[in-house]
Amino acid sequence: MKKIILTALIAFGFSNLQAQEETKSPFTFSGYVDVYYSYDFGKPDNHTRPGFFYNYNKSNEVNLNLGLGKVNYNTENVRGNFALMAGTYAEYNLAAEQGLLKNVYEANVGVKISENHNLWIDAGVMPSHIGFESAIGKDCQNLSRSILAENSPYYETGVKIGYTSESGKWYLAGMYLNGWQRIAKVEGNHTPAFGTQLTYKPTDKVVLNWSTYMGNEQPDIDKKWRYFNNFYGQFKVTEKTNVTAGFDIGTQQAAKNSNQYDTWFSPVVILQYKPTNKVQLAARGEYYSDEKGVIIATETPNGFKTYGFSANFDYLVTDNVMFRIEARNLSSKDDVFTKDNLPASTNTFVTTSMAVSF
Repeated sequence: MKKIILTALIAFGFSNLQAQEETKSPFTFSGYVDVYYSYDFGKPDNHTRPGFFYNYNKSNEVNLNLGLGKVNYNTENVRGNFALMAGTYAEYNLAAEQGLLKNVYEANVGVKISENHNLWIDAGVMPSHIGFESAIGKDCQNLSRSILAENSPYYETGVKIGYTSESGKWYLAGMYLNGWQRIAKVEGNHTPAFGTQLTYKPTDKVVLNWSTYMGNEQPDIDKKWRYFNNFYGQFKVTEKTNVTAGFDIGTQQAAKNSNQYDTWFSPVVILQYKPTNKVQLAARGEYYSDEKGVIIATETPNGFKTYGFSANFDYLVTDNVMFRIEARNLSSKDDVFTKDNLPASTNTFVTTSMAVSF
């Protein structure tokens, strides 16, 4: 009798668990809050760091870089994401967007269009297909973003078709976009913009990526074609050591219908070391050259030609709470920075942050 009862209970428990799995909600909810304090030794009176920074860009004040609430919907053939945000990242990086669009981090829907292959079409406001750094600080090896990342798209709006191979080693995607980091198109611009992405993961320790962009960022009356390539590799050298190497190069017509092009480029290398499960160390070296001021305008003889070095210490308070501190120095060929309200060729600042994800 006991065996019969025990068998019945086990069967009931198993069927109950099965039913719970079958009725599992396709919705998931998550959030992220990143608060920071940054001190710029240049002492800007307006408490705002140089204009090419969009993350952690307020000086000598405690502020919110990014507060994010997100809902995700995911089934076998349909997926969607909607996230709203607030903070200085949203205020400065989406300053050109309209009204409430300034607070949209992500809003997209995707449909699987093949029964036999992992082939999807996604449309809406999506994370950018360019680069290895995002606005979510905890996912980046350094506290602050590289100049390369700050001056290429964090987000994009359009339609994407993406394919992941059965082995998971290859990912290929093509996009039709509204423009270079835009939700709403530039007024008077009717030019299409396009992007591509190719990612190869030969092993679980190596990621190789090539992303491209082609478009016009001006009204059609002053059309200038822009062509951009982003390359990066991420390598897990040992269980405790990671290396990331990236290189961006872009070119844009000097004038409408011109055969002359203005070029900018940026290499970056990041070394991350994890001595313990709770401590992460990282160092970054970078260079950004934009002589003609296509992306970073300076109106100086040599344009923006800047070397940078940063070092940071991370402490994982818990699995979902991270404390970080970073020191960073930038050195330019021209006086593109300020110190005590006077032109300067160097800029040094220290930033701390506390981030929680849930």
